[in-house]
Amino acid sequence: MLRRLTAAILLLFLAPAAVATTILVHKTPWCGCCAQWIKHLRASGFTVTVQEHQDLAPVAKQLGIPDALRSCHSAKVGGYAIEGHLRAGDIKRLLASKPRAAGLAVPGMPLGSPGMEQGGAKQPYSTMIFDRSGKARVFARH
Repeated sequence: MLRRLTAAILLLFLAPAAVATTILVHKTPWCGCCAQWIKHLRASGFTVTVQEHQDLAPVAKQLGIPDALRSCHSAKVGGYAIEGHLRAGDIKRLLASKPRAAGLAVPGMPLGSPGMEQGGAKQPYSTMIFDRSGKARVFARH
């Protein structure tokens, strides 16, 4: 009986970790930094599906991403919009905490962010959390 109980408890803790979270990434066909960001997501345990578009503006608009928070690619995961070069850890924190928000964004293309590692150069940047009205605040600083 104790063995079955122990096995059941282990399954409860291990099962969520065994299921990969799928993220849908929208990108242009020619963007190399987007491909590097996708590699970062996959290395962090995400299952990534990619859709390529010639113009990402309509996609970002459909996802509710404010223009001021735009970057070079958009994504959708767990009902949240994702914009730009976010760290996988920020996305995982969002999914674990499930805040009332529309999504996360790293505006622009900051050097040193995932996918933007170029020659070791780094600049400080913030991951922003935004609501459906477009109001944003800092979620994480890097």
